Amino acid sequence: MDVSPTLAVGDEFDLEVIVIAHGGHAIGHHAGRTIFVRHAIPGERVHARVTEVTRKIVRADAIDILTPSTDRVAPPCRFSGPGQCGGCDFQHVTVDRQRSLKTEVLRSSLERFAGLTEADLGRLDPRVLELPGHPDGLRWRSRIRWSRGQDGLAGLRQHRGHRIIPVDHCLIVREDRDAPTDHVPARMSSRVRERTWSLASDGFWQVHEALPEALVDLVLRFGDPKPGERWWDLYSGAGLFAAFLAEQVGETGQVIAVEGDRGAVDAGRRALADLRQVTFRRSDVARWIAEGDHRAPEGVVLDPPRAGAGKELMAALGGAGIPCIVYVACDPVALARDISVLLGMGYRLDAVVGLDAFPMTHHFETVALLSRT
Repeated sequence: MDVSPTLAVGDEFDLEVIVIAHGGHAIGHHAGRTIFVRHAIPGERVHARVTEVTRKIVRADAIDILTPSTDRVAPPCRFSGPGQCGGCDFQHVTVDRQRSLKTEVLRSSLERFAGLTEADLGRLDPRVLELPGHPDGLRWRSRIRWSRGQDGLAGLRQHRGHRIIPVDHCLIVREDRDAPTDHVPARMSSRVRERTWSLASDGFWQVHEALPEALVDLVLRFGDPKPGERWWDLYSGAGLFAAFLAEQVGETGQVIAVEGDRGAVDAGRRALADLRQVTFRRSDVARWIAEGDHRAPEGVVLDPPRAGAGKELMAALGGAGIPCIVYVACDPVALARDISVLLGMGYRLDAVVGLDAFPMTHHFETVALLSRT
């Protein structure tokens, strides 16, 4: 029998929040329901106002802090807070505690969705690490998309809503780009090591200026590609990983980069034109795997969209007996679910590192290494 919720939007109450949840919320309990509270820190007692109620979930904002955490700070941005801009989740938290909260989310995701034990987590010691250049968590974002409300004012969207909050600057964006503008350049360029990519301004590229270099470093360290080896770069985008895998495997090796977006493939072919050992394939990754007669490579770099690669693709990779899979993920839950497939097929999780690529938000990047036992 369905039970109608006892809470309604607008209800207010006091509660203690006890643990962080994926998505930037802290969890507490009230009236027999689990409450997901924004703008709170685990361990705090807050006065909350309900913002959304469904059969499965109740969301609320902490509108008054009754017992503040020692990790609470005044948000640096005046547009941050209940009912305000939805771009940041953690402006009220010290940057060190932000990373520890994200580490808790990473560990919890691996435990709940990949089945890792406390012993596994102790061996791996997964942590979300700081990226260089922005110790205060501000001015790291290389680009932003502004919106305009019906009143014509520029701004950013409210959390989980369509209303445009008037905003005249954004503190997480580079200083030369933090003012609203309707001018959008047609192209942008990015340089990693000694190679430059020219991409459409609406194309995919990591927005934290230090992240591409950090990801390349981890992928090469985890995968350790050798001269003459064959590698696949799946969901390759414009070929960030393919470029440096190619340098490692050399002219006697081969890198196949598979990507479905035409603009990304075109950009990758231009940027990597001098690397004859790289071949781009414009295709849906799952279809390319399923329909091709491919000899298994020595290694794979997998960088799927936020939803993850999915059970079928992970099973296909596991069934191919690929010795080494380096998984780059922007969602820890999707990563853990995909990892669980390989763990059930004779793979071992050898390393997991998180990167705090999105300070002030709940997002982070993760790189994992899986080896066939």
